[in-house]
Amino acid sequence: MWAGKATAFERSVGDLCAYPTDQLLDAADVGNGCRVLDVGTGTGTVAARAVGRGAAVVAVDAEPSMLDVVRRRVPEAEVRQAVLPDLPFSDGCFDAAVSNFVINHVGDPAATIAALRRVVRRGGRIAVTIWPYPQPPAQSLWRQVFDAAGAQRPTEMLALPEDKDFARTEDGLSGLLREAGLDDVRCAVVSWVHRVDPEDWWSGPANGIGMAGFMMRSQSPSVIARIRREYDRAIAVHLDGDGLLALPAAALLASGTV
Repeated sequence: MWAGKATAFERSVGDLCAYPTDQLLDAADVGNGCRVLDVGTGTGTVAARAVGRGAAVVAVDAEPSMLDVVRRRVPEAEVRQAVLPDLPFSDGCFDAAVSNFVINHVGDPAATIAALRRVVRRGGRIAVTIWPYPQPPAQSLWRQVFDAAGAQRPTEMLALPEDKDFARTEDGLSGLLREAGLDDVRCAVVSWVHRVDPEDWWSGPANGIGMAGFMMRSQSPSVIARIRREYDRAIAVHLDGDGLLALPAAALLASGTV
């Protein structure tokens, strides 16, 4: 889903994902001298902000095109390729670990949290964000558009097995961290209004970004044309005076102590 998509990611949803960065780092107590692991770094927004706080950053991602961007953008960070939940680090070698909108994409969320716990020292902090359910308009807009266009969901739609899934709620995410053995678990909703050029927002699914992109790529050209018409119709109520989309967005931010 993400292979070769760093540029498309940055254009379409990079700013959306960047919004809770400071809250994420605060929740993990990331500051000067902290050795922090940024898991699923993407294009390195969190890593760059952590370096700016004086932290020693190790950034990992499964996708090489993302890591190429991070190496240019955050030369101070140590950049490694890793596929969750397999982290090539010794036990307890970090003061903190953060993961920004990654847990909602992995095949085994519980194993991923356990992996973060393993590499963080006793007393260190772990903080993660995910997209919530029910979805705010920034995400639910696409479901509305696909339904209005009569788009068919592909039979191979990606979904977690029931025994590995968890509720995308405050209780669900908090429970995931507690079950991994974390203490002092906290979870809160972070809300904001995401402003973005309508063409940039369209470019995400059009270039295969995220689940909306996975679904878009499975449609015929005629259905994609219908999706575009429904998109133009649906966004009209969200346009501000500058012609930008103003979409209410939200994230769940959870943290705990090892």
